[in-house]
Amino acid sequence: MDFLDLPPGPLTLKNLTVPACFLAGSGDLTTRDLHIQDARISDQPGTEVDMKGAMAFPAFVDMHTHLDKGHIWPRAANPDGSFNGALATVGADRQANWTAEDVATRMDFALRCAYAHGTRALRTHIDSIPPQDDISWPVFKEMRARWQGRIDLQAACLVGCDAVGLETPFAHTADLVAEAGGVLGMVAYPVPDIAERVAYFFKLAGERGLQADLHVDETLDPSSETLRVIAKAVLETGFDAPVTVGHLCSLSAQDPDRAGETMDLVAEAGLHLVSLPMCNLYLQDRQDGTPRMRGITLVHELKARGVNVSFASDNTRDPFYAYGDLDMIEVMREATRIGHLDHSTTDWSHAFVTNPAKACGFDLPGFEVGMPADLVICRARNWTELFARPQADRIVIRAGQQIDRQLPDYAELDHLMRTP
Repeated sequence: MDFLDLPPGPLTLKNLTVPACFLAGSGDLTTRDLHIQDARISDQPGTEVDMKGAMAFPAFVDMHTHLDKGHIWPRAANPDGSFNGALATVGADRQANWTAEDVATRMDFALRCAYAHGTRALRTHIDSIPPQDDISWPVFKEMRARWQGRIDLQAACLVGCDAVGLETPFAHTADLVAEAGGVLGMVAYPVPDIAERVAYFFKLAGERGLQADLHVDETLDPSSETLRVIAKAVLETGFDAPVTVGHLCSLSAQDPDRAGETMDLVAEAGLHLVSLPMCNLYLQDRQDGTPRMRGITLVHELKARGVNVSFASDNTRDPFYAYGDLDMIEVMREATRIGHLDHSTTDWSHAFVTNPAKACGFDLPGFEVGMPADLVICRARNWTELFARPQADRIVIRAGQQIDRQLPDYAELDHLMRTP
């Protein structure tokens, strides 16, 4: 239940606490009033409601998710919590179960969760190993149309770099992506001819006018340096569409000087970075005993170099991450704890809202007059109150209206979880 029911019609929300970075101001938190009228932030007052210091954010942007994998855990649990266990389990489940109906049902369930939590825009990766690409991309297009006006959707194809090359059907996948207005993606890891495969990847993206979004070095092996290959390829080819790189776990395990050289290349190439701390914490350094490394990449050092750094949900209730609910406040809370974002700069809130919007090309959010009145408001009045509790009683406002935040019941998916 929301902590407050707002009256209908034009509103003046008084005494809100807002991160100053969203107001182009300096400092940490500030207090302001917001006027809402005709679905937008206004300069005209309405019915006054004293919000008593409640914290307000623009609605969130979740730029790295896997809607097609989501919520399969009851039928496809990771047997040992490892990355390899996740790969094998998802592969088997995909071949056995991923019909158009199965994928569409789970996608819609996940999007209802994201919407209820306050997400307004989202990018999903779509497993695109043939023949799954011809099944899932039409489902995505249908879902994007169904959710228009509630969540803006983008999609990136997902295949391993071994499946990217002249001898593979990846060009067909790239055509599907282009026809759907999607983003070209792959998973980059060390293979002997990785430079040639990366070059071919960017050639296809350039010919089709596509953005790029790659999973990169999702391992704590310091010798995994495909990030360098990608940054050099962008610099050498002059590829000028936005390029996003995600994970970069191995960077945190490398010699500081070597990692510094790579981060300099990333900054020079203008790459966008998305960190996925919850999934990486779950999978990385999984061993017989206590894990010693977090798996999160060097977000502070990259940000200091001017790299556009974002955080996102990644997987939800599948073999790559057994938990999660596409809740960006949970992502913000856990990223702050895992990455020590506190006692740092005061503008990290951008990494969950503005930065991912910039990386993906979504409309930029904010509190300026004329912007859409898409807000998430929490009863918490400061950071320690915000992160101490899950904010389950938050208010979500979309187009100026308080929405019904009832979450879907997991039982809705029971018919998909029964195995023969």
